Amino acid sequence: MALTLRSSTFLNLKDIKTLKTLDVDFVTTICFAQIKPTTRRLRTRNSIQDAQLSREKMISPFEGMYDAQKEKFHALSSSHQMQNDSKVPVYVMLPLDTVTLGGHLNKPKAMNASLMALKNAGVEGVMVDVWWGLVEKDGSLKYNWEGYVELVNMVQKHGLKLQAVMSFHQCGGNVGDSCSIPLPPWVLEEISRNPDLVYTDRSGRRNPEYLSLGCDSLPVLRGRTPIQVYSDFMRSFKQRFKNYLGNVIVEIQVGMGPCGELRYPSYPESNGTWKFPGIGEFQCYDKYMRASLEAAADANGKKDWGNSGPHDSGQYNQFPEDTGFFRREGTWDTDYGRFFMEWYSGKLLEHGDKILGSADRIFRGTGAKLSGKVAGIHWHYKTRSHAAELTAGYYNTRHSDGYLPIAKMLAKYDVVFNFTCMEMRDNEQPQHANCSPEGLVRQVKLAVKAAGIGLAGENALERYDGGAYAQVLTTSRSDSGNGLCAFTFLRLNKRLFEAENWRQLVNFVRSMSEGGRVRQPESDSSTTDLYVRFVDNKLKSLKEDKEAVLL
Repeated sequence: MALTLRSSTFLNLKDIKTLKTLDVDFVTTICFAQIKPTTRRLRTRNSIQDAQLSREKMISPFEGMYDAQKEKFHALSSSHQMQNDSKVPVYVMLPLDTVTLGGHLNKPKAMNASLMALKNAGVEGVMVDVWWGLVEKDGSLKYNWEGYVELVNMVQKHGLKLQAVMSFHQCGGNVGDSCSIPLPPWVLEEISRNPDLVYTDRSGRRNPEYLSLGCDSLPVLRGRTPIQVYSDFMRSFKQRFKNYLGNVIVEIQVGMGPCGELRYPSYPESNGTWKFPGIGEFQCYDKYMRASLEAAADANGKKDWGNSGPHDSGQYNQFPEDTGFFRREGTWDTDYGRFFMEWYSGKLLEHGDKILGSADRIFRGTGAKLSGKVAGIHWHYKTRSHAAELTAGYYNTRHSDGYLPIAKMLAKYDVVFNFTCMEMRDNEQPQHANCSPEGLVRQVKLAVKAAGIGLAGENALERYDGGAYAQVLTTSRSDSGNGLCAFTFLRLNKRLFEAENWRQLVNFVRSMSEGGRVRQPESDSSTTDLYVRFVDNKLKSLKEDKEAVLL
């Protein structure tokens, strides 16, 4: 099985040869053939002008085919582009190492071919992490955007859109992290001098994933505060990409914590610290967080409450009933527990408000939409205390809605609420973990609807099966005005281009273009088979043309 792409737009082809490149990962082999010219050409137009063509006049990527087959293929392609208010655009996350440590676009030939394939599949665009640790690694206020410039130009050439993530966290140590990109070296130097700049747990373990929000407003980074550093980064991004904002770069997702999510790093996987479905630990023991807790306790007239975090909250891999704080009738449901959780979750909301307020001032009027990501912590959701959510900073219990305050904070700046675990079903989860991803998603949808903002989704884990796609389609539907405004698929890699996985993706994109109202089948659909099979048939007839084949 192969996906066939016209390659003359990006490669100079010689006589018959097979190129096994070193700079190709998820595209294993690219085969080329040169035979005498013919009037039957395989053409894929990827210019900016093509993106501006009306849908009625859209040119098929396969010119010169038999009329009946052309009509069938055009009908399928048009379904991706249908004008429908309920359409849910699909984006695909690019690899974490899309830009190299040296600041260049990684594997550009493979990226070019992959973007072409995604465009032909009907995908709206792609998402990329814009790593703080890469762009500002050479020194404070020294930015290198060139690798991302190359990517943006390539995305524009293929008529796709881009979601850019302002990634102020490190890459490495969490689910799906396939490479290591630490915080900028000059920031790590400051952390080595002052370890309290990063989150710390009760045993004193430091977490270098993200700077502690406790020092948000203190000039601890060579005379600048972390909020100023994040703002300067975004301001430089705006200046460098001002001609692309609103037309190519349509969304800025503002990172606000580990993995880019608004949360504390309460469940770090690095070095085996945490394993699913542990409750995690509170991250409030750096000197800045402790000073804030002490001040809050003083203001509440309970000075002893400010001496430390909860003493009975257990350890990373325990269960709620193993602890005094999280058990059914635990400390979480006392005056002290409520005070602590209001402070702990309130600090997280303040952090998000500061960063998003700055992002709003920077990007307002550019045409790019802002979004913020919230983690889908679904384990122990069926318990009273929702322990894993509490340690992450979401004050969500049997008696308290932890997501409505977040949604209202995002609504201040008209920020899209981006949420994960959209592909998960309750019956797929281990019973002992008391999971309910479906219940969690329903709660978030209600909060987002009440706040009057958009909801976008992602899959939490890498999956390609029909069941996962079907669950996303169910979640995306807007039966009560709270469906998805966009969905981003995790992630572009060589597995995605395997024949069956590619069929599933194409059919999923088509279904999402119809507002999620076409149920994703558990097995192949005849329509998707037509797409892939026709490509194969076309290959057999192209005896006299240049071609690139993604195997």
